[in-house]
Amino acid sequence: MPAKATAPTRLPQWTLKDLLANPDKDLETISQNLNKNITALEKLRPSLNNHTSPKTFLKGLSLIEEIAALSSRLGAYSSLWFAQNTTNQKARAFDATVKDRLANVSNRVLFFDLWWQKHRGKAAKQLLTHTNSIRYYLTSLRRLTPHTLTEPEERIINIKNTTGRSALDTLYDVLTNALTFKSPEKEARTPLSREQLSVFFRHPSAIKRKQAYQELLSVYSGHADMLGEIYKSLVIDWKNEGIDLRHHASPVAVRNTYNDIPNEAVTTLLGCCRKNRHIFQEFFRLKAKICKIKKLSRYDIYAPTKSEKISYPFEEAKKLVFQAYKGFSPKLATLAQQVFEDRHIDAATTPGKAGGAFCYSVLPKLTPYVMLNYTGDARDVATLAHELGHAVHGMMARHHSIFTFHSTLPLAETASVFGEQLLSQALLQEVSNPRMKQRLLLGQLDDLYATILRQAYFVEFENQAHEQIAQGATVNGLANTYRNLLKEQFGRVVTVPDEFQWEWISIPHIYRSPFYCYAYSFGNLLVLALYQRYQKEGKSFIPKYLELLAGGGSKSPQDLLKPLRLDMCAEKFWQSGFDRIEGMVEDLEKTIR
Repeated sequence: MPAKATAPTRLPQWTLKDLLANPDKDLETISQNLNKNITALEKLRPSLNNHTSPKTFLKGLSLIEEIAALSSRLGAYSSLWFAQNTTNQKARAFDATVKDRLANVSNRVLFFDLWWQKHRGKAAKQLLTHTNSIRYYLTSLRRLTPHTLTEPEERIINIKNTTGRSALDTLYDVLTNALTFKSPEKEARTPLSREQLSVFFRHPSAIKRKQAYQELLSVYSGHADMLGEIYKSLVIDWKNEGIDLRHHASPVAVRNTYNDIPNEAVTTLLGCCRKNRHIFQEFFRLKAKICKIKKLSRYDIYAPTKSEKISYPFEEAKKLVFQAYKGFSPKLATLAQQVFEDRHIDAATTPGKAGGAFCYSVLPKLTPYVMLNYTGDARDVATLAHELGHAVHGMMARHHSIFTFHSTLPLAETASVFGEQLLSQALLQEVSNPRMKQRLLLGQLDDLYATILRQAYFVEFENQAHEQIAQGATVNGLANTYRNLLKEQFGRVVTVPDEFQWEWISIPHIYRSPFYCYAYSFGNLLVLALYQRYQKEGKSFIPKYLELLAGGGSKSPQDLLKPLRLDMCAEKFWQSGFDRIEGMVEDLEKTIR
């Protein structure tokens, strides 16, 4: 059982020595090695034509992989160091230097990808027979051919992005990660980070929940002009490049193309989410009854059921997650433990640290890095299970090339969300107390709302915002659009205070990775379907699931899902996930009868 106060143990902080032992010295050494490999690749350029031999082609691929590995090592170090403390000027300067050098690398090797995209016919097919697991990467480059520009144009875009989109992303991070917030606790004098403030969103006191949200939205809205204009500039850049220059059908189609997902599948997914919003509205109606709140406000959607706050010491959280993983697959548990053994996890909440949580799989043979902002909240335990799921996914696929061990975005959430399901189901099976079962169901449904419907509506906002910005929308107009979508999402069941119109400027994903968020909806609904299969098939399902993870990004999402007989373009596939959620809501209702 969880403790009532977080134990004062030191939370783990990662070491980045497995990437670079001496940043300044290694930067120069790796830069020299990059130049050496690029020069060798450039010498092959005259031989790249319609008659290129397999030997030359494979040598080129080997050089490209080595260049990618060296670049990834540099890029990962600079990103992770910066994430540790975004106010560290040395880390920021190092990150800027690395981005500039890697942009130059991209420009110098660009010719190889462009040659391959244009290389067609029997000769190209014959070269593909020598490529093994890198084949999907090479065929994916062909998919981008209709949207690829000339080499000089691609070079200009790479250079532009270092002082354009990339610079705006950094500006957003620097500004928002430096924000501090007043604590709802009157006696507290130390300003809080966003992660520390977010703990109060689930506070037993309705007043403190409200104060926490009001503080968050007040601070962000105080920068609405700047953050709004940054967003508008990023959206215009997305349109200028993705639609005007590369001729994608729509803003979201840019993401779909890179994800190798049919537009039809994403349209069906988002439509199914909106169609089933009533399921979550019914959940919130029941939650209001359980929490003895006459009508939920947006301040209350994560309200706990008890007045007593429960925290989980980090060591207990680790134990719970490892046990859940081990109960399904000892292999996955062993891989998850390796993240800790290699000191590749950073869990402490420190000033200037980037908010949220992530997993960074850098190289196939290198244990992934996991970042958390652990505060001891119950949600943080699930986040640990989630991010370790990402890590084991990358480690399961480490036998592939650097180009194909990363899962494509829509399947990237599979292992992470499945890990959360394992944790949730393990906890549910342990309890016989109806009140505790009610609490666990509430927690699961809270999370499913946050990772399915909420994420789908972020993408709905992006769809409308991209269209409106192209027509000259104002920042206030975008806020009004966001508020209207919130009201549609919650219906008459949850009241939406006006200040929530500014919530969108606090969502990093819509800035850094437009239309990324549908991957969460995709991943969660997919996992609900997979977990139902596991419950029906038992242990015979486990090898199929592990095979899916081991596929990494070596095939298209559709091909990886074929052995599991899942069709992402069929509404019934997505609906099956919502049917499972509806069943959970019905189970919740039984606990209050």
